[in-house]
Amino acid sequence: MSEPADLIIVGAGPAGMAAAVTALAGGLRVVLIDSGTAIGGQFWRHPPEHARSVIPTEDLHHGLREYHALSETLSAHSHRGQLDLRLHHHAWSAVREDDGFAVHAVDRQRAPQEIAVVLRAPRLLVATGAYDRQLPFPGWDLPGVLTIGGLQALLKSGGVAAGSRVALGGTGPFLLPVAAGLAARGVEVVTVCEAAHPRAWLRHPGPLLRSPGKWAEGAGYALALMRHRIPVRPRTAIISAEGGARVTSVQIASLTSDGSPRPGTERRIEVDAVGVGWGFAPQLDLLVTLGCALTDSADGNAVVAVDKGQRTTIFGLYTAGETSGVGGAALAVLEGRLAAESVLADSGAAPVLDKKRLAAVRSAVAAQRAFARALALAHPIPPAWSSWLTDETVVCRCEEVSAGVIRSARAEGACDHRQVKQLTRAGMGWCQGRMCGPAVHCLAASKQVYEPAERLVATPLTLGALADLDK
Repeated sequence: MSEPADLIIVGAGPAGMAAAVTALAGGLRVVLIDSGTAIGGQFWRHPPEHARSVIPTEDLHHGLREYHALSETLSAHSHRGQLDLRLHHHAWSAVREDDGFAVHAVDRQRAPQEIAVVLRAPRLLVATGAYDRQLPFPGWDLPGVLTIGGLQALLKSGGVAAGSRVALGGTGPFLLPVAAGLAARGVEVVTVCEAAHPRAWLRHPGPLLRSPGKWAEGAGYALALMRHRIPVRPRTAIISAEGGARVTSVQIASLTSDGSPRPGTERRIEVDAVGVGWGFAPQLDLLVTLGCALTDSADGNAVVAVDKGQRTTIFGLYTAGETSGVGGAALAVLEGRLAAESVLADSGAAPVLDKKRLAAVRSAVAAQRAFARALALAHPIPPAWSSWLTDETVVCRCEEVSAGVIRSARAEGACDHRQVKQLTRAGMGWCQGRMCGPAVHCLAASKQVYEPAERLVATPLTLGALADLDK
């Protein structure tokens, strides 16, 4: 763009795309940055452009009509010069300045070369999404044990199945599309272990009854699993994995009401790959560093506190999608539109949505959030999951810190993951606690909501890129 930007949006997933389209329709000049090679985020992840014709992934996506509509609109604005789309850009910090915000990023379009980039605008919208939340178990560090999201990412980006005989475990409906997608590509999904029980939904029937689309989606997956004869075992978990050079088997067990393995129900199943997921953790790095107030959510995560227009407690800073509460792509799109409408209003620009349509969007957001809350309550992390761990089980894989060491730190007085980090180095490695943080926190302070530590550098970058800032 030849003129300064009015708004920077970090994250080009469903929330960021919807926000950009709305802000552009209101006449704002927008910079949209994302670390990926294409827009769409994790939810609308696709193979590289040159490979899409030979890697069919249409069956792995939902809402493709909306994706194509958003993509076409963004492309049109980019050609007109109103949108500055920056892919391959990893945002590693964001700071407040007198007249707005500065986003520090590294341009990796010509990797391994990294080029430092500083983007400035009076308003900033962060839509960085979420990542798989993991709970450790003996053998989870074996090659071939992946997150559920990792399995699906391989399918979506390259049509690759991680194995030929796969076991899935954890909790939540995300297990079902991954199982169906693997089976459609010839993979034998030997079991789906769901730690919760369907009866849990009976305690929160309202949001489910008011969401017929969710019923239809769930029924479609159920039929797919029946067609491929995939066994779904409720109130069951993968409690260990065994193998040498890679995983060769898992041990599953039925769970008691608190999540402890029921004695005598253990069963060994041969596999060559495993996928495990316990919901998602919002990506809050930039928002925590900027000083946003956080609030508790029903799934055990701390999320960004926002008003009804997705404004944070920092003036000129907005957020949308999983950062303000994990709720899926449909909710993220709606929140992106709300956030952009707030940006327009605060900038003195004319709104895109009239009062009636804006009220309809807010009503839809409320319904989606109610469903997300019911989902979190029906699929909680089992309270006694730590009983699966031996003292030798590695919890922090980067620094090779075991459960026994973390338990010792708790006995010495550590009451959260920050203090455990100071005593044991858990969370000081390459991932900076993104993988082990929630688990370490649960082991040290099981009754408190997990709040991620502040990370002044949100993604690894080279010293050369930092040195470029002086130029």
